[in-house]
Amino acid sequence: MVKKADKNLIVGLDIGTSKVVAIVGEITPDDGIEIIGIGANPSRGLKKGVVVNIEWTVQSIQRAVREAELMAGCEIHAVFAGIAGSHIRSLNSDGDEIIRADEVSRGDVDRVIDAAVGAVGIPANQKILHVLPQEFIIDDQRGIKEPVGMSGARLEARIHIVTGAVSAAQNIIKCVRRCGLEVDDIILEQIASGYSVLSEDEKEHGVCLIDIGGGTTDIAVFSEGAIHHTAVIAIGGDLVTRDISQILCTPTRDAEDLKIRYAAVLNQLVGQDDTIEVPSVGDQPPRRLARQTLAEVVQPRYEELLLLVQAELRRSGYERLLVAGIVLTGGGSKIDGLIQLAEEIFHVPARLGAPRHVSGLSDMAQGPTYATGVGLLLFGQRQSQEGLMQTQHLNEGMQGVWERMKRWFKSNSYQ
Repeated sequence: MVKKADKNLIVGLDIGTSKVVAIVGEITPDDGIEIIGIGANPSRGLKKGVVVNIEWTVQSIQRAVREAELMAGCEIHAVFAGIAGSHIRSLNSDGDEIIRADEVSRGDVDRVIDAAVGAVGIPANQKILHVLPQEFIIDDQRGIKEPVGMSGARLEARIHIVTGAVSAAQNIIKCVRRCGLEVDDIILEQIASGYSVLSEDEKEHGVCLIDIGGGTTDIAVFSEGAIHHTAVIAIGGDLVTRDISQILCTPTRDAEDLKIRYAAVLNQLVGQDDTIEVPSVGDQPPRRLARQTLAEVVQPRYEELLLLVQAELRRSGYERLLVAGIVLTGGGSKIDGLIQLAEEIFHVPARLGAPRHVSGLSDMAQGPTYATGVGLLLFGQRQSQEGLMQTQHLNEGMQGVWERMKRWFKSNSYQ
């Protein structure tokens, strides 16, 4: 966390495949967050969410951070950084322990969480990023969210564990530290996005968050107020841009512009007589094409993506639990007709998820592109409120787990 006079500031750093976003938020007296600085810069050093070029990534981070510093009028020293990529793994586990006294203590909770974590084998090349409690059970009484102080003889815990490749996390830390910054924590990007775009009612009734980024599409399923499933699909908006570039024979930068301005994923949303100007490669003059031609390029790729998400939900067993439906967010979600297409495929309500719960420069960060960045601020705020980096529900929450994470960060220190 950084300091500006007597103000408490939190910085979220979304290191994405398409761009790097730094957002500075101030914790207000009423425990809200006011955004006071935003910086964004194209990302050149990542592929599908994973760092592939250290120097290029460092340059992108530096430029985004510098822009945010100038707008906020502060000097940034530490950040909450997001992590994504196909290396992410997740699983559910449970454990049980005897309650040592007449009522549940924090130590009992720590032990049962440790037992649940220890019940599964984590590969040597993976590190635990999050341990997310789903529910506690005391003597067959289910659905308990905070067991401390309750009476009973046996305590059970059901948890969701998220792991990531050691090398991927280390490279993010290395890039951030080469910019002269420290990492307060690394957060799975769809968990961060969930903080900023989902309501408590949605998480309680059952919802699937689909965060479509440049390199990957990240999934998170929430039910009964807790996260139950996370997954990553190695298809994102950049692949759609590549399709447009190759099929319409136009430069990549122009293909991205055509996607944002004119693309639709349903033909019926495009007028039969609508035309667009498509730049050509090299010295060839631009051409005019039917806008439906662009839709015919884009629609199959988005259908493929949503069908892959559907297959993942069916495999996980959570497809029928989505009472609150689907929430789409991320830069790749800003395309005409995507909500309608999602409702046709999933047969549940769908909506576009934009950041909320913040003020200040929120108008600059109100689009789904900034969902992760704003969510990182809200994650940091939760940790600040609960003290000593302890959190509950959608993060580590338990002191024993957080202590292991701190030791891991120290043992993987890079300059």
